[in-house]
This record gives sequence, structure tokens and C-alpha cells, in this order.
Amino acid sequence: MNIYVGNLPYSTVRDELRDLFAVFGEVAAARVVTDRETGRSKGFGFVEMPNDAEANNAIAEMNGKEIGGRKVVVNEARPREDRPQRPNNGGSRW
Repeated sequence: MNIYVGNLPYSTVRDELRDLFAVFGEVAAARVVTDRETGRSKGFGFVEMPNDAEANNAIAEMNGKEIGGRKVVVNEARPREDRPQRPNNGGSRW
């Protein structure tokens, strides 16, 4: 199950996110989303847990928990929707 974790402290790194969820079971992957331009965290991430029972337990236990002074939002991630192409801003790559 893919789990969305929002309102993370901006200092959170992938290994910390993985460790937070590993206490509930196997974590196949953890990712903190970063800004392409600056490389800084956007304050949310995703955790992949192969066992749905463990994942649901992690969601129940972690949602609303305070981490680094912030109450995190944890729920099952929704599939990513197709987004419209961004405008070219008038510049040509050629």
C-alpha cells in the first residue's frame, strides 16, 4: 500500500521517514518529495508498505501524531492524476 505523509517538518529525510514507519512492519520504500529547483523538502512524502494490515495500522497510529512540532497527516495515497502540461512561458528550447 502506498501511504501519503503530509505536514512533515522540512528537515525530514528519507531514512527518518522510513524509520518512523518501520516500527509497524516492512517498508519497501520511502520518499520525501523535494523541489526540483532548490532540492528542499516540500513537507510531504510517501511510504510503500507491502502488507496492507501493517500499512493500515501505521496509518491509524501515525495520523495526527506530532513529529518535530508538526501534526502529520497520514492516509492511503490516491493515484496521481494526469496534470495538464505547463505553459512554455514564451521561451523556446531551440
